[in-house]
Amino acid sequence: MSARILLSLFFVLLSVLLAPLLNGVINRVKAIVAGRKGRPLLQLYYDLFKLMHKNPVYSHTSTWFFRAAPAAGLAATIFALCILPFGPFAALCSFPGDFLLLAGLFALVRFSLILAALDTGSAFEGMGAAREAMFSALAEPILLLSLVVLAYHAGDYSLSNMIGCLHPDLWAANRPFFVMIAIAFFLLLLPENCRIPVDDPNTHLELTMIHEVMILDHSGPDLAFLEYAASLKLWIFCMLISGVLMPSSLTALLAESPPVDGGPVIAFGDIVLATLHTLLPVFGIAVLVGLVESLMARLRLERVPQVLTLAACFAVFAALVLWR
Repeated sequence: MSARILLSLFFVLLSVLLAPLLNGVINRVKAIVAGRKGRPLLQLYYDLFKLMHKNPVYSHTSTWFFRAAPAAGLAATIFALCILPFGPFAALCSFPGDFLLLAGLFALVRFSLILAALDTGSAFEGMGAAREAMFSALAEPILLLSLVVLAYHAGDYSLSNMIGCLHPDLWAANRPFFVMIAIAFFLLLLPENCRIPVDDPNTHLELTMIHEVMILDHSGPDLAFLEYAASLKLWIFCMLISGVLMPSSLTALLAESPPVDGGPVIAFGDIVLATLHTLLPVFGIAVLVGLVESLMARLRLERVPQVLTLAACFAVFAALVLWR
């Protein structure tokens, strides 16, 4: 196994390990703004551990799909993580057109979650599934548009070259383009990850629930898989924004010449610095999400398409700046 694959595999495992910490950072920021002590940073880890040791409960009206959906959603999310570059480091699986697979995997996760909610036969969960389907019909084309514009700018259809090979000099020459793409991704992060002002992950009120209502009947390891997949999806969006906003000066060297026998040797310290250069913006975006949730109230459902329309406008403006 080559050193490049080992390095990429290590960063996939690092992402899998650190992803639940984003929820702890968001909750801690909200607690600080509200003047509370708040939950521990590792609360989601404790919750996942506790859920994995419980027995799931299934309704007699549900089918095998209800049992398979959580594992399928988690597997699809982990595979999506494998085709995403870790800052300047190449993705574990990289090929032309992989950004289309990324969007398709997100759609697969949503499809399995919606069908699992409908499989319960509950009108309550069906309401949440309908809302999720409506918002996804607006969000997915915007995500694809943003990725296509990035691919056109890079002249390549692989995420590792679209985002991972972004050099600071190139970023400085096209600063407005990348800033608008990053804003579009951030506006998509909120509805795609069920955050305020689109959804409230901590509420249990019927009129405000979207994601939480779809997983009400899941329990035990199934619920742990769904919560873990949600944290991984949040991590992926933070990585996308970080890759667009924070290019590394080691991009070309790390992407093309990882430390292998007979090739240019990259100092271990440079790899550590590049890793920190990637992780700090990711957790900085989590802090920004926490501030948004602390300073804004949840929008009415008819206002949510306006947020998605704003994201589409930024993606279109980025395309106009690129093609001017």
